[in-house]
Amino acid sequence: MSGSTRDDASRPGTDFIRQIIDRDLEAGRHDTVVTRFPPEPNGFLHIGHAKSIVLNFGIASEHEGGRCHLRFDDTNPSTEDPRYVEAIQEDVRWLGYDWGEHLYFASDYFERLYGFAVELIEKGRAYVDSQSEEAIRENRGTVTVPGTPSPYRDRTVAENLDLFRRMRAGEFDDGEHVLRAKIDMASPNMIMRDPLLYRIRHIEHYRTGNDWCIYPLYDFAHCLEDAIEHITHSLCTLEFENNREIYDWLVENVTLDARPRQYEFARLNLDYTVMSKRKLLRLVKEEEVDSWDDPRMPTIAGLRRRGFTPASIRAFCEMIGVAKADSRVDMGKLEYAIRDDLNRQAPRVLCVLRPLRVTLTNWPVDAETGEPEVDWLEAPYFPRDVGLEGSRRIPFSGELFIDEADFEEAPPKGFRRLVPGEEVRLRYGYVIRCDEVVKDEDGRVVELRCSYDPETRGGDTPDGRKVKGTIHWVSAPHAAECTVRLYDRLFTVPDPDAAVAARGEDSDLRDFLNPESLEVVSGARVEPSVLEDPADRRYQFERVGYFWRDPVGDDGALTFNRIVTLRDSWAKVGARLAIASGAGSESPVGGDSRTTGPEGGDRAPSSAGEAGERPSVSPEVKARADALVEAFGLNEIDAEILARDPVVEAFFRDAVGASEASTVSPVSLANWIINDLPPVQGSRGLDQLPFGPGELAELVALVEIGTFSSRGGGEGLERMADRGGDPQAIVDQLDLAQVSDAGALRPIVEAAVEAHPDKVAAYRGGKSGLMGFFMGAVMRETGGKADPELTKELLGELLEGE
Repeated sequence: MSGSTRDDASRPGTDFIRQIIDRDLEAGRHDTVVTRFPPEPNGFLHIGHAKSIVLNFGIASEHEGGRCHLRFDDTNPSTEDPRYVEAIQEDVRWLGYDWGEHLYFASDYFERLYGFAVELIEKGRAYVDSQSEEAIRENRGTVTVPGTPSPYRDRTVAENLDLFRRMRAGEFDDGEHVLRAKIDMASPNMIMRDPLLYRIRHIEHYRTGNDWCIYPLYDFAHCLEDAIEHITHSLCTLEFENNREIYDWLVENVTLDARPRQYEFARLNLDYTVMSKRKLLRLVKEEEVDSWDDPRMPTIAGLRRRGFTPASIRAFCEMIGVAKADSRVDMGKLEYAIRDDLNRQAPRVLCVLRPLRVTLTNWPVDAETGEPEVDWLEAPYFPRDVGLEGSRRIPFSGELFIDEADFEEAPPKGFRRLVPGEEVRLRYGYVIRCDEVVKDEDGRVVELRCSYDPETRGGDTPDGRKVKGTIHWVSAPHAAECTVRLYDRLFTVPDPDAAVAARGEDSDLRDFLNPESLEVVSGARVEPSVLEDPADRRYQFERVGYFWRDPVGDDGALTFNRIVTLRDSWAKVGARLAIASGAGSESPVGGDSRTTGPEGGDRAPSSAGEAGERPSVSPEVKARADALVEAFGLNEIDAEILARDPVVEAFFRDAVGASEASTVSPVSLANWIINDLPPVQGSRGLDQLPFGPGELAELVALVEIGTFSSRGGGEGLERMADRGGDPQAIVDQLDLAQVSDAGALRPIVEAAVEAHPDKVAAYRGGKSGLMGFFMGAVMRETGGKADPELTKELLGELLEGE
């Protein structure tokens, strides 16, 4: 049925705009929905425009027969350029939208718009004003003082028509005359005090050349363009709310066969950046950034070059929703959206940013060649909870690189990586022990001489000994050298414009630029498998972050851009972590595939911003953090986060107290409070949640004893945050109980194996990475509820059998 709404399952939500549209369709005001995205081609689009693109194209796609027009409002020739037209079209297409045959330009309507202006003059509703720009501004009055009518307001229709035609003919200089609407110089809405409709500009237009020397202003043009194109719902941001009155006045006072209506929604104001094309252009011109597509810029081109995906930006725009009041959006939400997307699709590979050489002194040498042997290890691309298959072979040799940050000669408390005389597990490889530290003449560590345990291939310890940490590595002779660009936030303060205003007249946006927004790391080493991959593949460098190759390369050099860190390190170490006060940062839900090192190992710091350079804290906070480390065995960063806010610390301590009778570790509770709680908490304080520390402790206990899976625990936490409730009862209500019975799980495992004989043969032929494929198949069949350890054990029995 024409104009009907598609299945609600495909709609992002029932925001007020969609409610208006639904009511209009139900009332028969329109047969379908026609929206438009009308950028001015005077710069590159930014993330704020993406919200409008997603809203306008998205709403149109939700209705049968709906369409969204792409229209360039090119009525100001002094600032517009064809390259912006091309860039905007590229951005819209990249985001996944297509306007089909509905590409329009305001300049195509210049003749019709001129005709509408003539009609207004003939009706006595517009006049040519010959005052100077300054006089017009002064005579407009103030909010409390009515405006003064122009001395030219009562010109006759004939005189106005003659002057307007001569304006078009080019007889007058710029600014000598303007065309104004004749409305009400005492209107409380100052926009309605005889607004300007046309001005003289002797500037060549990029499309019409010198055919015109008078150009319509935006308020005059865009509403009439909407009517020409039969737009049903003209969606604008809130700064145009006061302009709605002139919009309605114009469409009511000229002859049109359509009556569009304007609706306003809140614009996107994103923290740690600016959303003004004029200010972004200034950053480009003053070379504070490299270009419009600099990966630090909030432009769509910049985000694309940084490595963001179209799906992540669409998800972000849908996540923040459509509101009626302006507000600021935490940058963490945008970062969460890209992490969430990449977590489910990015292959995991190994890259060492700051290499430290490791020599295995007992590594075997080939008897014939005298060269060190090379052990090719099968490593899966994806963790088992992602459900994707794929693996690669990575070389392991007697000469390795690990990250400098993964070795400490005098380790701090809680350090779980490599130290002299102790062991660490190498991801996918072996357990090694540091036997000797080699330093240069300046005392800098340049090499570690280690021994490896040949019985620990794959990371297991047959004798059952505990190895606390797991770190990443690459084979020194095989790894590819690369440059890594670590991008961070462009500004040091959430609201740069407000910071400038607060500091006063002498302040400037440049005062708040982040001097560490780009760190270039040369001489990094990445595993050789990436050399065979498509250039546009995105990766998770394990324990480091998400990266992809810079599409603007330097003569084929291997350069990777950091898309986003593994977790919100800015939130984690910054001063904005007042969780209980309603900060509600969008940290990603914890889990081994998202935020932690492999097999529980530490995550390697990937920049100074993540490593030791944390913001300073008061002695009081430091003392409380030290007490948490001492009492509960937390690491220093987590303890500091909890100690920064007494409400958060009290919540943690109460949760620990409530769990004393169970086996829940304080470290687990801290991780849940820091990583899992903020996304479901939103803007509420901890005291506003419908559950308390005791319920959270019970939920975590259910996860740790295996009643919940980690994923089920996340779903349970969402339900608790929504309506409260007993965790055990939620397990029963949502059917989240983990399948831990071998008898119930075995038939599912057997079916997964029997359905893929080719994969079974490949696994038995050495493709051990396919274990992740079979784990994913079982998880999909059980809705993620299968006990991972039991599933792996059962799969091992079947896959190893003949």
